[in-house]
Amino acid sequence: MVIGSPCLRATARRLLANVSFLKSLSPQLHDALAAVAVCRRYGQGETIFLEGEPTAGMFIVEQGVVKISKLSTDGREYIMHLVEPGGTFNEVSALDGGPNPANATAFTDAVLWRVDRSDLQRLAKAHPDLAWALIEDLAGRARHLVGLLHDLAMRSVRGRLARLLLEEAQSQATAVVPRYLTQEEMAARLGTVREMVGRTLRSMAAEGIIEFDRHRIVILDPQRLAEEAEV
Repeated sequence: MVIGSPCLRATARRLLANVSFLKSLSPQLHDALAAVAVCRRYGQGETIFLEGEPTAGMFIVEQGVVKISKLSTDGREYIMHLVEPGGTFNEVSALDGGPNPANATAFTDAVLWRVDRSDLQRLAKAHPDLAWALIEDLAGRARHLVGLLHDLAMRSVRGRLARLLLEEAQSQATAVVPRYLTQEEMAARLGTVREMVGRTLRSMAAEGIIEFDRHRIVILDPQRLAEEAEV
């Protein structure tokens, strides 16, 4: 792949212009970011970077899904986030210069753009609107993490699962949860085990809230599922 080809640079500009916290920036700044971004393809399951390694920079997802996760001392995985096209990750490390705070893995085949810390720092110093956009993005992520902590501390596995199903279906604008989420992956995102997720799904199906098989989950009663998510 020729990184500097015009079509790829045009793709990077379009991608950056549609990233939620970068949309309000000027086309000139989108061009400046695209000029320093580097593109790379990853196969499903390939490691993008590991927790504790020197900062790998900020990434933007063009295609595919990226898994952000941490491992416990006993090797158990907790999925913190699944980043879809138009999403970004690893901003914290890119901004503070510290090591990568989590592991990043290609959940599916993925095409990513990376902006190195030095380039991001230089552009943020020259363009205060970029610095402020990054600050607002970090604030939103901090708010999201507070919500995750609240869920783990205050909601049952059933409530957390109901919330996850609703969020995933809403992100796809459909009543069907994406097929790439297995029960094991759901458990890793909810801080529980696959057996508990399976039992809870079967219970919800028996009550007519959802319908599921090995390949998909269909939300039949979104109102009841929303009520479960609030418990």
